Order: sequence, then C-alpha cells, then structure tokens
Amino acid sequence: MKRIAVCIVGALVVSISALTQAQGGGRGAAPAPPPPLEPGASQADVDKALLAAPAQLKDQATVIKWKADQTYDTLRKGTNKLVCYDRSGFPGQQPFSIECTMLGNLNRAAQNLKFEAMGDKKQAMLDAAEKDGTRVKPEFGSVWYHLMGPDQARARTHMTIAVPGATTQSMGLPDNGRGGGVWIMNAGTTTAHLMTPGE
Repeated sequence: MKRIAVCIVGALVVSISALTQAQGGGRGAAPAPPPPLEPGASQADVDKALLAAPAQLKDQATVIKWKADQTYDTLRKGTNKLVCYDRSGFPGQQPFSIECTMLGNLNRAAQNLKFEAMGDKKQAMLDAAEKDGTRVKPEFGSVWYHLMGPDQARARTHMTIAVPGATTQSMGLPDNGRGGGVWIMNAGTTTAHLMTPGE
C-alpha cells in the first residue's frame, strides 16, 4: 500500500516536469518570460507572494491578493496551475505567511480564510461544515506550499499533499507519524493530507 503514496509523489514529479516542458522550460529550450502584471499590480507584492513557490513553477504562476471579504484581485495571470498569495498578518496566520497551491483550491483557501477570521468560533464552524458537507474539498493530490514565521528571516517552509477523505484503509498509510515515514494527517476528513518526516 505504500506504493500508492510513492505513485502519488511520482505523479506529482511527472506533472511538474510536464508543466515545465509545456511552458518552454524543457531541456535546451529557453524558459518563457513571466507573464505581465495586471494594471495597478505591484511587482513587490508579486515577488513576495512567489517566495513559497517551487523554482520551476514560479515564473508562470498566477498571483492573487486577498481582500477582507475573502475575494481576491489577480495581480498576475499565470500559465500553469499554481497560484500564490500573501496571508501575512491575517487572522489565524503568522506575521509572515505565504502560501501557494493549485488554482482549483482557491474556493477552499477562501473558506479557510473565512473560518480563520472567526477567532474562537473557528473550530466549531470547521467541524459543522465538515459534518454537514459544506466544507470545500481541495483537489486530491494537490500540493500546498507554505513559507511562514515571525518574519521573513525566520520563516520555514512546509509542504503537504491534499488527499481528502483518505484513510489508512484506503491508502495503506498510517494516520500518525510515529513510524517515521509518510502519514495521513486528519484521515477521513476533507482536510486529510500527506505529511512527510521533518515537515
């Protein structure tokens, strides 16, 4: 069953490789230039949001800026499926907090921000949404990249792979990290994700 996890990670590597080649970043080809910024967008905002992005996806990623009502403005429309944004200082976030994920996860990210803004009510609202089926599911196998900390100098990276609904029975992976290998955190929920040692 551990082969399933290896297959997921392998598929992600192949997907990233295919994306890079499709964008003109294959061997021997010059990488495509980054897309232009949207009118009124700040290069500094874009550069900061891209700090959590993998190097091979950074230049073609979409960059957004969240608003207080959990909607967003697009600062740069990319050509791959990665989207990055700054969450620094938002409710429930560290003073320095950058996140990148797949474009298909933006509704999930918006819902996360909404619940985090509820302060002490956050966990009750998350539990209720999970129970009544209104919790937005992330894309299965999608990656969430984070760079967070008290400030940029002391920020650390963290990466997870979303596997909503996954359990030990469905994937053959443990639901805790005591074994020292890849494991499923929050197994059986929409928040289930793969954790790797050291993350």
